[in-house]
Amino acid sequence: MIPWQELGRARVPQGDLVLSRRGDEYAIRLRGAELMNSRAHQSEEQLAVLGCAGLRERSGVRVLIGGLGMGFTARAALDVLAADARIVIGELVPEVVAWNKGPLAALAGAPLDDPRVDVIVGDIAARIAEADGAYDAILLDVDNGPDAFTAPGNASLYGVPGLERARRALAPGGRLGVWSVEDDRAFTGRMRGVGFSVEQHRIAPHQGSGARHVVWIGTAPRRP
Repeated sequence: MIPWQELGRARVPQGDLVLSRRGDEYAIRLRGAELMNSRAHQSEEQLAVLGCAGLRERSGVRVLIGGLGMGFTARAALDVLAADARIVIGELVPEVVAWNKGPLAALAGAPLDDPRVDVIVGDIAARIAEADGAYDAILLDVDNGPDAFTAPGNASLYGVPGLERARRALAPGGRLGVWSVEDDRAFTGRMRGVGFSVEQHRIAPHQGSGARHVVWIGTAPRRP
């Protein structure tokens, strides 16, 4: 079997993120646990497809993506949005941005090269907090979901105050999409509690997988 080759390393609060390659397969791990793999990205793509549903025919759409990963969510969003859409990606780890401009770029068709995309290195929570009805969709693929495995500070996005800020950052009827490696009934309840109507989708990470990731889609209330 071809051995894994380390391509890069980034320090995060819980340890080191390690980017590795084996043949044409790429993986990012934290403390030995695989966070993402280039062969398993169907659920990340569906986060964008479901979260941006109904936006293709609208002009001037603005989408905020929290978490760059390997670029698959960004690529899927670009593929379902119009030519004048704007996507802002917030990524906390600068090395992940560099990897997406380097060895990972071709995996998702180099989404960072698309002129519709702006990347901000920093805390996505700050971008959400400063927005007021600015976005038609917010897509959060941050950490492993509401349990905030990679960085404990990410948990603020998934609590009641964080969800209330996300609702305020959305235009009326805007959609909040949240990816998670597993279900969290309490999180579903918190989304409903702050006023979102919620759909929950269980999606295989790749064809033939028995595992199911979870994508929540919350629709913000429309103003009377």
